[in-house]
Amino acid sequence: MPSALIRALAERHRLPVVDERTIDACLAPAAGEPPAALVLFTGDPARWPEADDAAVILPELIRAFPGQLRGAVVARAAEEGLKSRFGVAVFPSIALVRGGETLVTIAKVRDWAEYCARIRAALADGAEPARRSQGPKPSIRLVGGSDA
Repeated sequence: MPSALIRALAERHRLPVVDERTIDACLAPAAGEPPAALVLFTGDPARWPEADDAAVILPELIRAFPGQLRGAVVARAAEEGLKSRFGVAVFPSIALVRGGETLVTIAKVRDWAEYCARIRAALADGAEPARRSQGPKPSIRLVGGSDA
């Protein structure tokens, strides 16, 4: 269950709460929206109290890069299913995504200067994405026996 601060983040700042069904539509910018999005994975705030700090930082980062970033919060129930797609290994984490690619994933709470430097570098022309994150990863299942 999200903390009151994380719920307020979504409501006050009108940030969508996304899951496996809605993440792709959310990441596709509407006309006039910035192409890049910061996607917040909070984890359980009872286990990772810094999740509340990340919830405060997210809208400040969006304001620090006017016209360049949008934001979204991953629903707690969807975090386990989406974290590998965006390179999230620990909570809380903020993934910067543009054009279906994760440009950078910033784990835990960092100094403000580090957030800004890493986001600025990731948004720079010619910067390489950290990982491709286009859509759900297909699963491969082997059926039947082997002839070997």
